[in-house]
Amino acid sequence: MEDRAQPTQERLQEALALLRAHIEERYGVPVRILDVPDPYSGDLNGEEIHLDYEEDPDVMVFNLVHLFGHTVQWNLLGQASEIGSKGPGAYTDADLEEVVNYEREACRYGQQILHEAGIHDLDGWLSAFAASDEAYLLHYYRTGEKLPPQSFWKTDHPLLNPLKIPRFHPRKFKLRADGVVI
Repeated sequence: MEDRAQPTQERLQEALALLRAHIEERYGVPVRILDVPDPYSGDLNGEEIHLDYEEDPDVMVFNLVHLFGHTVQWNLLGQASEIGSKGPGAYTDADLEEVVNYEREACRYGQQILHEAGIHDLDGWLSAFAASDEAYLLHYYRTGEKLPPQSFWKTDHPLLNPLKIPRFHPRKFKLRADGVVI
């Protein structure tokens, strides 16, 4: 099993710069580092990605690749996804399965963007972060309780398989902060 330890701050800063440049140049999706409204640590609107400048580099890198994955999904679906828009406790088992598939697919696109940017040493870390994020979201959607995200850190799961990024044309939808998803 690949090492899933926390990368150094320097490596994450380097990865963030490489990913930002690659996403902006290859896909035409601007990455803005700014003050993202609470409670979010990143946001997207289908046309650009916002990262909160107050976040640690690990959260910024995860958010960038994950939100890029959602950007791909939103543009392929032709509309901002309504997955994750119900209130806590209103999710059926089928809804939660849909959430899991949606989140994993976004992270698989994230894994691909890492590789496209020449980053191959963060696969295990991204897989662990993605599994932890999924566990956090499922807990929140079931209970409405927001626990510290790091309390869901997982390392006992398979690595993500990269998912080829299809051609898409970025279009503007609502920001998550405008009520689309948590």
